[in-house]
Amino acid sequence: MPRLLAVCAVRELRRDAGSMGVTAIDKTPQPGPVKIGSYGARGDVQVDRKHHGGLDKALYAYADEDAAYWADALGRDLPPGFFGENLRTEGIDVNASVVGERWRIGDRVEVEVTSPRTPCQTFARWVGGADERGWVRRFSDERRLGVYLLVRRTGSITAGDEIVVLDRPAGAPTVLDIYRAP
Repeated sequence: MPRLLAVCAVRELRRDAGSMGVTAIDKTPQPGPVKIGSYGARGDVQVDRKHHGGLDKALYAYADEDAAYWADALGRDLPPGFFGENLRTEGIDVNASVVGERWRIGDRVEVEVTSPRTPCQTFARWVGGADERGWVRRFSDERRLGVYLLVRRTGSITAGDEIVVLDRPAGAPTVLDIYRAP
């Protein structure tokens, strides 16, 4: 049964060398039910809504199976929120989802898959800076990207909630089909 392992929101804004000057990539699991609105998880921040937010990218989902791959490859623990994700999932191959696929999370919240994550230099600096040279290319090449979600129905969700695929449009491209490496 696919389920939600964690709902994450920004822990704190951090200084960053990028054009925005700060980043909200530092996310941590939230206790109890978390309200999900049109722009994402309550308490979360999207510093750069052009690239990492707005309605079509209100939530970012990342699979625990992919996080385990990277934990092994990098030789360190990568807890929920490490990838800047709002939703850490288990038992659903988010990278095989198709554009327009709709999920119900818990009893009420409905989301729609809109696009894959495109890794950026802020993400590379967060992962390890000079210690992980070539991170953007490496992450891209593995195609373990995670997906952005549009919120179709608001409500509250919590860790442990079931994820149900409500609709998978026939003939729609997978998020990996439309991915363009940076």
